[in-house]
Amino acid sequence: MKHTITLNVDNQPGVLARIVGLISGRGYNIETLNVGPTQDPNVSRMTMQVPGDDRVLEQVTRQLAKLVDVRSVNDLTQRRFINRELLLIKVAAPRERRSEIMELVGLFEGKIIAVRSADMVIQVAGDRDKLHALLALLEPLGVLDLARTGGIAIETENHNGADDEE
Repeated sequence: MKHTITLNVDNQPGVLARIVGLISGRGYNIETLNVGPTQDPNVSRMTMQVPGDDRVLEQVTRQLAKLVDVRSVNDLTQRRFINRELLLIKVAAPRERRSEIMELVGLFEGKIIAVRSADMVIQVAGDRDKLHALLALLEPLGVLDLARTGGIAIETENHNGADDEE
């Protein structure tokens, strides 16, 4: 099972290394990892996806919460949350295929951010399934390069299970 874990941490040197070390030291792989500032410049938000056993990952999240620079840890896996990734993809774009590419990008609510003589760069945000579907449709055209952010997530209900807005 894949776990989506978010942490609010002090924005200090070495925090990321300690967190990654704790997780990898337990034999787990971090599949995706994103770190960015929050509304408070002293706090960073980490979002990671870690595959693994529920029981052991619960133990890991408890150990993460004990680290000095960690303010909060949430395993969102069993909660309602929104998860998004950003994909930048460069595809071969001969003139005769550009309208087809533009139509596909529009269907996936993406944006063409660069056009050159032989290729295009596309930006699209969404959940993992959406990005995989677009990639599958663009593969036959010739994917030249791609970069993904990995997931970022935000919980959509309170810890007691009630929606924030009703």
